[in-house]
Amino acid sequence: MENILEVKNLKKTYITKNLFTTKETPALKDISFELKKNETLSIVGESGCGKSTLAKVLTKLEAPTSGEIIVDNENYYQISNKSYHKKIQMVFQDPYQSLNPRKKAFDIIADPLRINTDLSSKDIRELVIDMMKKVGLREEFKDRYPHHFSGGQRQRLGIARALMLKPQILILDEPVSALDVSIQAQVLNLLMELQKEFSLSYLFISHDLSVVEHISDRILVINKGEIAEIGPAQSVFNNPQNDYTKLLLNSIPRLH
Repeated sequence: MENILEVKNLKKTYITKNLFTTKETPALKDISFELKKNETLSIVGESGCGKSTLAKVLTKLEAPTSGEIIVDNENYYQISNKSYHKKIQMVFQDPYQSLNPRKKAFDIIADPLRINTDLSSKDIRELVIDMMKKVGLREEFKDRYPHHFSGGQRQRLGIARALMLKPQILILDEPVSALDVSIQAQVLNLLMELQKEFSLSYLFISHDLSVVEHISDRILVINKGEIAEIGPAQSVFNNPQNDYTKLLLNSIPRLH
């Protein structure tokens, strides 16, 4: 299967300075992996391991210190931001914080098209209404503000916004961790349906291994900014090779 994303020897180091000293804090250390078309690659690890830093680098919210990133055969450093963001989008962890509270749902979803395309208002309206239906939001919700929606509905808004430019890759940064368990299942099922419909590749970032097991094709385990293990989901769950992975799996709550 063809790769849609290739990451090679990626490093991210934060530098903090004060009057007398300079401190370097490595967040990502020599990260290399590939994401295949229509695949869900889950990135797991405890808080502070570098998962969200990786997401920020891959969405150009932060610049890498070094390394190579190829998205759909184009170089991360050479492609324009506008073209890049048509290939890769992000759904954020907290639907309460990631939506502008002063904008109506219609405008939240429409903004990526207004900023990045020359489509007419009529075409944008048709595309927005169609996308709202695809993510399970009724057309009459278009004039509501984010505070009028439940947490699950807000996350559907975020997913709709991320899909408007028809990206090939969605980075999902803890997309269900802020939701009730019953709503989590609905959003996960929606994500899997949308993946098939739009031929999407997912980078699914999570610390919840029960969710990861449900949605993943492959799993990448990060520990302290380094790759501890990568492999098919069932192999990682049933026969982990790394001690850190074994510790993570042993931390999953079980009924017995």
